[in-house]
Amino acid sequence: MSAEEFPAFHSHVYFDAATVEKARDICTRCSEKFGIRMGRMHERPVGPHPDFSCQLTVPAEKVGEVLTWLAFHRDGLVVFSHPNTPDALIDHRDRAIWMGAVRPLDLAALG
Repeated sequence: MSAEEFPAFHSHVYFDAATVEKARDICTRCSEKFGIRMGRMHERPVGPHPDFSCQLTVPAEKVGEVLTWLAFHRDGLVVFSHPNTPDALIDHRDRAIWMGAVRPLDLAALG
């Protein structure tokens, strides 16, 4: 697949009440460094995500450098990344990239 077929990846930084500020700092720095969109800080599980999370939208051409940066700067937080194609179930289930512990997703929430 090319960047035209999936224009972005989503990287979800997972956190909890004790690590919300750490997650906010990581997401803000990543967003500013790479000029990518940072979503809201969800302080509850949303969609298929079992933990609090913040979504970073990463253009396909920046995935390599952003994931490398997250690997070195996630500071113990779990990061879940996937391509953003029309098939959300396959993206979340079969194309997942995990940093840290693999968390159980609620795949029923995807359709």
